[in-house]
Amino acid sequence: MENKKIRVAIIGLGFGAEFIPIYKKYRNAELVAVCQRNEEKLNEIADAFDVPKRYTSYEELLKDPDIDAVHINTPIPAHGQQSIAALKAGKHVACTVPMATTVEECEEIVRLTEETGLTYMMMETVVYAREFLFMKELYENGELGKVQFLKASHQQDMDGWPNYWPGLPPMHYATHCVGPVLALTQDEAEYVSCFGSGTIREELISNYNSPYAVETTHIKFKDSDLSAQVYRSLFDVARQYRESFEVYGSKKSVEWPLIEGKPLVVHTAKKPEPEIPEEVESPDFAKLLPKEIQSFTTQGVYDDEHEHLSFTQGAGHGGSHPHLVHAFVDALVTGKPPYPNAKQSANITCVGILAHESAQKGGELIKLPDFTLS
Repeated sequence: MENKKIRVAIIGLGFGAEFIPIYKKYRNAELVAVCQRNEEKLNEIADAFDVPKRYTSYEELLKDPDIDAVHINTPIPAHGQQSIAALKAGKHVACTVPMATTVEECEEIVRLTEETGLTYMMMETVVYAREFLFMKELYENGELGKVQFLKASHQQDMDGWPNYWPGLPPMHYATHCVGPVLALTQDEAEYVSCFGSGTIREELISNYNSPYAVETTHIKFKDSDLSAQVYRSLFDVARQYRESFEVYGSKKSVEWPLIEGKPLVVHTAKKPEPEIPEEVESPDFAKLLPKEIQSFTTQGVYDDEHEHLSFTQGAGHGGSHPHLVHAFVDALVTGKPPYPNAKQSANITCVGILAHESAQKGGELIKLPDFTLS
């Protein structure tokens, strides 16, 4: 199995290009094709990275028998249907977040994986970021004690982003804060309640008929005493980019820094009050990866002039990209499900979709559908 090669195609070469050299160096992957509608850009990137097959048509790419798996990095509205098409074509799927834009698309993806035995993984960066992996290590070693509460946020100024972004309801792109609160303890969301707050500009409201500047969601975990709070903003809120995750335990708690680049804060119970908090630099977790892709936890694949805005604005996504590639390809090699698999991805994604629906209904409790639960 060590010599097995998974033949991968990358779809979308904006953010997607960040993954090309990782796949090319990974021992169990062979990057055989890339796909981009703009032929000039397609050839520029394929030439730069020496990728043999180039497609401007996703439909034509899916007919290629030499491709085992696709990694989709296209605009959000395309994720659901492109994942469904790939599964119907017999391809394994890795897809950037969110899984889809409707509950129905999420359900179809789960159904297809169950019918075909193919693998689906939503490529959620935060659950492989070094800060999350540090907290996960504390949790698994018992250093947090009993987990009592989890909290996360994703705040970003999306003014100037193109196409479908203006006015997008905040919780429709919530996986970066929903993912980590569910991933730490590998729990599932059972039901949600969400409130909207504030009002965005009138010209933004009309795009989705959504007025909220901020949406705040409480998530009740299934078969657990835990709940979590997540909040999200996209427009008309003064805040530096921040993807945050915080865990509160009986022995230790860990809080994300308020300012990008600052240390985590670890609180230890029963110390003298001034000694409870300690600033801690999160270690890198390249040690979890095959040697040939370890360097990608601390550097991008482009120079500063070409790196994708989401990569630079998000501080390199916590070194998560090689971890994502490893998790996906290793799952295909070993036959073990990746995290998050199709059901888990649907649970995470549907939290956001249904949370916005809850906000529109004044905070009404909404249950997650059965197909998202194990």
